[in-house]
Amino acid sequence: MKIQSVGVVGAGTMGNGIAQVCALAGLNVTMVDINDAALERGMAQIHKSLDRLVKKETLSIQAKDLALKQIKTSTSYSDLKGLQLVIEAATENQAIKEQILKQIDALVAPETIIATNTSSLSITKLAALDSHPERFIGMHFFNPPPMMALVEVIRGLQTSDATHAAIIEMAKHIGKEPITVKNSPGFVVNRILLPMINEAFFVLHEGLASPEDIDAGMKLGCNQPIGPLALADLIGLDTCLAVMEVYFENFSDSKYRPCPLLREMVDAGYLGRKTGRGVFQYETL
Repeated sequence: MKIQSVGVVGAGTMGNGIAQVCALAGLNVTMVDINDAALERGMAQIHKSLDRLVKKETLSIQAKDLALKQIKTSTSYSDLKGLQLVIEAATENQAIKEQILKQIDALVAPETIIATNTSSLSITKLAALDSHPERFIGMHFFNPPPMMALVEVIRGLQTSDATHAAIIEMAKHIGKEPITVKNSPGFVVNRILLPMINEAFFVLHEGLASPEDIDAGMKLGCNQPIGPLALADLIGLDTCLAVMEVYFENFSDSKYRPCPLLREMVDAGYLGRKTGRGVFQYETL
């Protein structure tokens, strides 16, 4: 199945980014959120993002205008009827996602593919809520979706080969590089990334080097664009801790034990950029 129409539920950072990418690829997009204010913010972000591309001369004004015409906004889930793919892109909260996915399932046709944009939740567990679990799949876009090339395509136990093939083709059509991943906590990228960040905190906790030198070592020695401690501040130390706790609980393996310093900093409210202080200090508005 060649996907030409896409619904995106959620107009936040991930949702509006996914909608933009799909629209630029010529797909008809319906972006749904709970109120007009959320949709207006989402569209404003899309306008801003496209304007940056025009300014950089990587996108023509005509292409920008055409992409914007491809996006329809709505506060009604009924506008998802008749679409070939619906991507749920709400906040990373199990209960919220379950509620939204049940609403989508009740409205769309059996042949409509339903995908969830999640970085951690079980695709198999979410698929079990669907009346046609074989059509359910995970699509983990990376932030920001217009800039990041990778999409993790996650198969649940129930996901059919036809669903998987259609999503791989669609991801390539919108200019992404998909990788196929089995359902497991953290999937592939975060499964590797977060333990590395946690180990950087252990190195800091043990006093082996300063935060600046730890990050400089990883940037210069491993060619990383940002050091693991600065990246933790960007992600949010509370998020890093929560992910490590999920791994520790699910795998029952001590190698996923959260660093005590990471836990203590979260307890202190030093959460990173969003609080103005994490491993490093930042100016707050």
